[in-house]
Amino acid sequence: MFSFRTTSLEEQLDKALQEGKVGCFCTQNCWDTDRGRYLYDIFQERGNLQVIFNPRDTELTPLTNHIEFSIEDLKKLSAVVVEIQDVGSRYFNYTKDVMHLMEVLKSMKDEAPSLYIVDHINPAGRVVEGTMPSEVSETYVPKVAHRHGLTLGELANLYYHEIGAKFALHVVSALATDSNHQLMPWTIAPASDIPGLFTCDVYSGGGLWNNTNVTPAIGTARPYEYFGAPFIKTAHREPVPVAEGIMLRPCSFTPSCGRYAGERCYGYQLMRTPGVEYHSLMHTLQLMRFFKERYDDFRLEEGFAAKLADPVLLDYIEGKISTEEMREHVKVEEQKWIRKAKKFLLYDDQPYRVK
Repeated sequence: MFSFRTTSLEEQLDKALQEGKVGCFCTQNCWDTDRGRYLYDIFQERGNLQVIFNPRDTELTPLTNHIEFSIEDLKKLSAVVVEIQDVGSRYFNYTKDVMHLMEVLKSMKDEAPSLYIVDHINPAGRVVEGTMPSEVSETYVPKVAHRHGLTLGELANLYYHEIGAKFALHVVSALATDSNHQLMPWTIAPASDIPGLFTCDVYSGGGLWNNTNVTPAIGTARPYEYFGAPFIKTAHREPVPVAEGIMLRPCSFTPSCGRYAGERCYGYQLMRTPGVEYHSLMHTLQLMRFFKERYDDFRLEEGFAAKLADPVLLDYIEGKISTEEMREHVKVEEQKWIRKAKKFLLYDDQPYRVK
């Protein structure tokens, strides 16, 4: 059973929420600015809060990236309420954790608690980039484009139908409270490596650097807006690929943790051009191809092919097809994804391509 709710979670009269045992699956983004409290405070005050599932470490702790839960805890509950801030790309870990939760609830059959998703606006907007997985991909990733243009509630709606789930799923509209109007979606950082305004615009491509030996500057103040490695030679002023909507500045940085912690890296800062759309995925693929051709040290690492999940795009990085062929492939696949996505939209605005 699926339903879309247009009033706030607090106004829902479901017995599971009012009297049942409730678990809250959330991050720091479950703060309600209108009432000045967190999601779980509602159930704490009612006396029916059973458990809080949240990231292990405090917010902004580097390298914290998953919400853990157990089926034993889920069996004790009447309802699980989810509130996180998705970032618009299919490989965001907290979103994959929600999809994992949905898979487990499906496996519980009649024992599954009801699932409530408190929806948020997508900070990456309705822009679409990339292709749907065409072969084996990462676990708990729905069949959506790299940058999907949906809200978490819409993703859950899609995944619910994709996996053939039967448990009760209820999405509470992102427009049901004033919080989405009082805060920009990035005011409270969705994760330690998604700190600011432009991060979501570059994450659909930048997230792929995590499975190479070039760092997207994890362990700095500006992850995904910077990328580099000790072996890159920016001083040579090489003809690095550029793209519409972006400027590149040669730079150096030293990560405080993660890959190359304490080592000086050379690379580039991505600087967004105001008012101009930027296709992060295609630009990142061009950069990877450039590095592969220029540097013997550059390599794609374990998990890269599964994250990219498209052999045509992998062929492009390997130099087997032209840029024009890659662009045409992406265009066709984005059009396919938009047609599929329309079946699961919960709001009036529509996904669109960067042309």
